[in-house]
This record gives sequence, C-alpha cells and structure tokens, in this order.
Amino acid sequence: MKLRPLFFAAGMLAAAACVPSGDRAAGTAAGRMAPPPGMVSVREFGKDGRLMEATAMEKVVKTDAEWRKILTQEQYTVARGKGTEPAFCGVFYDHHQPGIYSCVCCGLPLFSADAKFDSGTGWPSFFQPVAEVNVITQPDNSHGMKRVEILCARCDAHLGHVFDDGPKPTGRRYCLNSVSLVFAPQAAVAVQPKAEKATFAAGCFWGVEETFRALPGVVSTTVGYTGGRAKSPTYKQVCANTTGHAEAIEIVFDPALVTYEKLLAVFWENHDPTTLNRQGPDVGSQYRSAIFFHSDAQKAAALAAIAALTKEKRFPKPIVTELVPVGEFWPAEEYHQKYFMKKGGGSCNVH
Repeated sequence: MKLRPLFFAAGMLAAAACVPSGDRAAGTAAGRMAPPPGMVSVREFGKDGRLMEATAMEKVVKTDAEWRKILTQEQYTVARGKGTEPAFCGVFYDHHQPGIYSCVCCGLPLFSADAKFDSGTGWPSFFQPVAEVNVITQPDNSHGMKRVEILCARCDAHLGHVFDDGPKPTGRRYCLNSVSLVFAPQAAVAVQPKAEKATFAAGCFWGVEETFRALPGVVSTTVGYTGGRAKSPTYKQVCANTTGHAEAIEIVFDPALVTYEKLLAVFWENHDPTTLNRQGPDVGSQYRSAIFFHSDAQKAAALAAIAALTKEKRFPKPIVTELVPVGEFWPAEEYHQKYFMKKGGGSCNVH
C-alpha cells in the first residue's frame, strides 16, 4: 500500500535584431501543464536511410520547466512559446546542404532538403514534409491574422505556418523557424541509431517514472508490470503480491543522446538496491529492485556497474538487485501513467 511566425512579408523584419519576437508562452504555454499523452502515428528513417512505414509512438510530453532545462532560451521561446525568429536571421534560411531537418524538441524527422526552396521571405521554406503524418496543423488567429500553424506531431512543438502560395507539385509553402529545427546531413541519416528500450523496477513506479521522464534523451516512458506469471495483471492483483510481477518502467531512449550506462547511474541514485522486496515503507516483491535487460550489452553494463559499486562500497549493504532478461511488459492502468505530472506532488524515491 502506497503511503503516500508570426510570418510577415519579406523584408519587414530584416532590420530587426535576431531575437525571437513576443514569447506567447506568457499567455499560453508558460506555466501550463501539457495534457496527458496519447499515441501518434509517425514515420522515421531506418538504418538504410529510407523512410519506414508509420508506427505508433507515445507523444513526447514534458512540463514547461522540463522544456526550459532541455532547450536554449531562443529555442524555448519559439518552439514552446510560439514566438518567431526575425526574417533572414535563422541559420537555415539560406542553407542548401542535402539532408533532413528534424524537430529540435524530440528529433522527429520533418522536412527534407529535397523539398526546400527559396521563397524570398527570409525563413526556410519547403513545399512538403517528409511525411504528412509527422506534422499537424491548426488554425492560428493571433495578431489579427488568420493563418494555419504547423506543429510537430510527436511533441506539439511550434514550427511555423503553412500557406497556399508555394511551388508545384503541392502549391504549399511551409514557412519555418530555423530555431525549431536541427539538421542532419544526408550521409548521417542512414546511420542514425534506432531508439532502444530499458526496463527497470525500483519500487513505486510513480516516482521512478517522474525521475526518468525528464531526462534528456528519453523519448517516452510507460509504467507497468513485468517479471511475473500472470497475464494482463491489474494493479489490485499486483498489490496482492501474488502475481510475481514488479512495478516497473519501460523507457524508450535515444542512445545518441543518453547512454544505457547513464540510465543505470540514474537507476542506482534514485532507490535503495540493498533492501530485498521493499523500498522504504512499500513492502512486497512488487517493490523489488530489478534490471530487466534487453540485450547482452545491457546485461554486461549492469554487471559491470554492480561490480564497480560493490568495489567502491557505494552502499553499506550488498546489492540485491535482480538481473534477468526482459519478459512481457504489461502497461499499467492509464491513471498510473505520468502520475506525478498529472496530479502534482513529489516522488516516491527513498534513496
């Protein structure tokens, strides 16, 4: 039992300082909690550099404070606050290298250099995205104008606006802010590492998820149950300590941004791996410390970490963390997902 762009005609802003205009976060995004995440169908590039079929992914949702930690002030002002960089100031408006432009917030591929053209507006312009499902649009009636805003489908980052005055074959002009984008040369697209998974159990999964969710490089998190016998277990069944399952978290992460070794370090730092089948006041095998490895490399990294921690006597008692191959992971009920983000409050961590 838990105890606990603004886009103007070309030249209007050319003389302005290269500082994003009006941070609309003050009236919209700032201080506002993002809605609970859903699933979104998007397309990514495979290791061969080709666009893969659409797959369902969890939306990237972070609090305003978390975005501020990850992004620069300029990136935050535009991508999260719906501001606009002045014309002719962005690094990509006169950029012509072959490659892919991705979302600065979550890394989703958005536009290809093959679809880029010079619109004369001072902002990078494209006639189509790499995949229609990767961008979403919505009406924007701010500043006394009627426009169509473009957002990243995975994290709702503000990208710019789309207009019906572009070249063939689409007749559209996706007018973007450079600061909302990151660029990967064509040669690098084919070798982009695929997102990987990590699964840990460290007691109450509410606090464990809150700890990992805000870590840069973590794409998504899901709390659930694994390591036991019962199929499709419920929270009530797991709490009865009869299923063999542990409260766990499944993490999808980008190894180019955060290593598995870094995730392990966070794991050790945020719970007590020396108490058997309990964390603080939470007692039962469902609260055990466990690492469910997805590969031999993850197993080796975990064993090396345990050996190093033991040698340096990081903990006063022996580490009892279970190290086993990952089995089927059963997502917990929706009300458990992103619990502290939705409800507020602190953490279940006891170490």
